[in-house]
This record gives sequence, C-alpha cells and structure tokens, in this order.
Amino acid sequence: MSSLTAATRFSVLDRSRTREGGTNAQALQDTVRLAQELEGLGYHRFWVSEHHGVPGVAGSAPTVLAAAVAAATHTIRVGTGGVMLPNHQPLVVAEQFGVLESLFPGRIDMGLGRSVGFTDGVRRALGRGKDDADDFAVQLEELLGWFRGTSETGVRARPAEGLAVPPFVLAMGEGAAIAARAGLPMVIGDLRNRERMQRGIDHYRGRFRPSPWAPEPYVVISGTVAVAATPEEARRLLIPEAWSMAYSRTHGTFPPLPPAERVEALAMTAREQGLYESGLAGHIAGTEEQVAHELETVLKETGADEVLVTTSTYDREALLESYRRLATITSG
Repeated sequence: MSSLTAATRFSVLDRSRTREGGTNAQALQDTVRLAQELEGLGYHRFWVSEHHGVPGVAGSAPTVLAAAVAAATHTIRVGTGGVMLPNHQPLVVAEQFGVLESLFPGRIDMGLGRSVGFTDGVRRALGRGKDDADDFAVQLEELLGWFRGTSETGVRARPAEGLAVPPFVLAMGEGAAIAARAGLPMVIGDLRNRERMQRGIDHYRGRFRPSPWAPEPYVVISGTVAVAATPEEARRLLIPEAWSMAYSRTHGTFPPLPPAERVEALAMTAREQGLYESGLAGHIAGTEEQVAHELETVLKETGADEVLVTTSTYDREALLESYRRLATITSG
C-alpha cells in the first residue's frame, strides 16, 4: 500500500440496486445494512442516489433513505449522490437537509446533481424538461442562500438557516465549471474515461473561486472498484451491472441485476455483446495487489482528495467482501 492511497479518503455510493427475484424493500434494507458494515470498516462517507421510475433502482427518495442510513449508523458521514436539484424546489431541499443535519449533526453531506430524469415519461411525470438542467447554477445559488439567510423573499428556511451542511456538485458536463464558480467540492467520474475526467478536474482547479463552503478545490473521483481473490472473480462482480447497462441501451429500461451465471449463458445480439463488453472494460478490478497499483496510479494522475466507490453487483456478500478487501488496501 502506498502512502498516497493511505492518505486518501475512501467513500461509497450505493444505488439500492434491485436484484432479479428480489424486492424493492430488500434493496433498501440491503443499503442500510451495507452502510453499517462499511462504517465498521472505516469508510469516510456513505451516499445514496436519486432515480425515478427505474425498475433496477429502489432509491427514489435520497433524503428519506439518508435518514434511515444515518439512524442505523453512528460515525460515518451520510449524504446524497445526489439530490437532482432541477427536480425540486431549492427551499424544500434546504428544509430536508436542515432536518437531517438537525437530527444527525456534523454527519450530513449534500451532494447535488443536475439530471432531470432517465426517460421522457419520467420527465413528464416530474413536470420537468431536459432544458431545466440548464437552470442548475441558479438553483444551486438559491439553495445555498437558504442556508446563509440571504433570500430576498423574506422567507426563512427552517431549520436550515445557519446550519453548515457541506455541499458537493456532481460534475457531469457543465458540472465542473459550475462547481468551480460556486467554490464547491466536486465529484467527478468515471474511472473508465480517464482523459475526460482529467479534463474536468483541470478545468475545475483552474477556475475555482474560494467560497465560504470551500477555501480551495476538493476533488472526489468516482467509479467502480472491485476486489477479489482472483482477477476472474473480480471480473464476475462487474458482469450484472455491465449487462444491465447493455440492456438499458438496447431496450430503453434499466432492469434489476441478474446473477452473473445467467448473463454468461445468454445468447446476445452483436450490439448487446458490444455494449456488454464495453461495460466490463476500464474499471479498477482485480486482486488487492492489482487494485492497489491501479489506485496509486489514478491518484497520482488526478491528485484527487477522495475516491467514491460506486460498485453494484447481484451478489451482495461478494460486494461486501470486495469492500472488505478494499479497506485492507486503503487503511493506514
């Protein structure tokens, strides 16, 4: 293990992925149990995500799920990766995080994104259009204003006003520039496209403006990391998610995760096979020694302050074992 890896914070985003034959309730309960396990392993943060109308994801209400996670843990930071701000009124988001911070002081993170839904149907149901993402910077400024008490409406956000809930921007597309201008920590992925990720990091650092929230740039890189006893076992961890991504690209819906052995027995079309193989490529996966070397390389390249691991797979015990092995690499 390198001193660089040991000096870097490692955190986890769990998307509450549903599994074939399982229920939404099981997926959400799995998320809470995973947070408890990861707290014991010394991970820094545990975040949950926001998805709407997706068969393969149970986590549709991240602040509600974050409350359950925080109530079931004691020391690990808990937050969202992220609340999709264009889907919500900034005042309501401020109130939700104000409640979370009041209940679990000093442990809550506010990760914010600009996505407006996976499909046209979801966007219509939310009353949003693709163009609403363009208003993210304005919504972000309004949201932060509720915490600082600077709204010109005369309304006070209770219990948010005066609380310090660390905000993070999920940098997709324009996100890096927005995070830099706002002077906020940035989460950027993914590890499969290192050149694009590095461009975003360089853009962010070069244009960062210090703010009351962050005096200097703070970069969190995110992506899939899978650790197992052999490279083959680590690769098998990637199979369910790779197939679900390929299926979503060819069928228009993101399904529950299948077991790896079912995917391996499938007869795929040429397009499915290509997307599937692409989905398996570029992640950090292998034995402890292989993963430690790859992590050291990417940390040197990016100068990242933190790594947010976003691995999903069908076998939850194998996923937990991967996080256990990763913890042995990253613990100082």
